[in-house]
Amino acid sequence: MDQLIQLVEATQAGIETPDIHPGDSVRIQLRVIEGEKERLQAFDGVVISDRGAGTNKTITVRKISHGVGVERIIPINSPNVESVTILKHGKARRSKLFYLRKRTGKAALKVKERKVAEKAS
Repeated sequence: MDQLIQLVEATQAGIETPDIHPGDSVRIQLRVIEGEKERLQAFDGVVISDRGAGTNKTITVRKISHGVGVERIIPINSPNVESVTILKHGKARRSKLFYLRKRTGKAALKVKERKVAEKAS
């Protein structure tokens, strides 16, 4: 049974996504359909949680827009997700960063930066 599930999930896999962790600042390009037109819309923010695995993986991204906190739950393997780019790697000591919801101003999105070794190719 598990092999059958893995086979189906392998065929359903969408875009190649980088390794995303809570605390990372990301830019997600989403397809937006308005009437008959389709365009890309960027959503920049901090990953405050992730859940699931494989095709069911979702991340919660939070940003401050005009002084108001906006959160969006994004399924990583959705056909509406064009690309995911990590802008900054954040250093988080816990898996859910819900304490960022209580912060205001510049402190709302401040997470210490994590040093990441570049992969040699």
